[in-house]
Amino acid sequence: MNTTAIEKMSPKNVHQWVKAEKSFILIDTLTHDHFKAIHLPGAKSACVFEVTFLDQIAAITTDKHTRIVLYGANERTMDAAVAAEKLQRAGFDNLFILDGGINGWRAAGYPAEGESVDMPPLPENLLALKDGTYRVDIDQSIIEWAGHNPNTKHDGTVRIAKGEIGVKDGKPFGTFVIDMNALENKSLAGDELQPVLLSHLKSDDFFFTRLFPTATFTIKSGLPRKDPYLSAPNLDVQGELTLKDVKAELSFPATVYQAHDSTITAKGRFDLDRTRWNIIYGSTRFFEHLGMHLVFDMIHFEVKIVALRNA
Repeated sequence: MNTTAIEKMSPKNVHQWVKAEKSFILIDTLTHDHFKAIHLPGAKSACVFEVTFLDQIAAITTDKHTRIVLYGANERTMDAAVAAEKLQRAGFDNLFILDGGINGWRAAGYPAEGESVDMPPLPENLLALKDGTYRVDIDQSIIEWAGHNPNTKHDGTVRIAKGEIGVKDGKPFGTFVIDMNALENKSLAGDELQPVLLSHLKSDDFFFTRLFPTATFTIKSGLPRKDPYLSAPNLDVQGELTLKDVKAELSFPATVYQAHDSTITAKGRFDLDRTRWNIIYGSTRFFEHLGMHLVFDMIHFEVKIVALRNA
């Protein structure tokens, strides 16, 4: 990011510009909701995260030589710097960045405006789960799977029958019951071989759903990572999967988000070695001369869990 040529201004200098009624435009680069909650006096809102950012700037000014002071959240975030780079590329040549952003401005003792000046929005970049119990929304939650052989990929879904997540001291635990008879295939949709594949998967060659209609995954521990950023894997899940008649440990990273203390959304992706659960059909670890019946041992899973806080 090439913003080294853009001068950073201290809150004191910007405040002096305001008092002296110097000609410049002050741009808040954060979301419009954040702007409504709190912003610098006289600032205009142009959200750098929106694809219409330059259109929003054009609605404020079309003079590419006018003085513009940009600010974001604080000294760590890149919001104002990204905005400056976008404006540089668009031909604006009289740009400044408020050092420390709105946090630096307030720390210097200068006033702010907005609907929540006394209680500004909390940072929304790190995972912070709220203690309580949460019911899994089975309509919004889904497990996607993909299996392979040397020439073909088959994929589909399986549903969660029920589940509950508890959170204590910011760490989750819980149990999920998976309906193995709800196994579906997408890759052969509309093909006469689709029911043949599903029957094969539900047979004793694979998941044997007649005797084992459900699988269970229990979270034994969910440990937030050192820097649990919301946009990256932020929780290490360790648990036990019961599939068919076998219990075995299963661990994977997840990306977890909690909205407004009420809904938890968790997404995880991992490769599972099916032979650990005695699903050995087509595995060269156990058979020779398989020919066209060879099936790779690893099954890829992508899991989405949506859980609603209990009242």
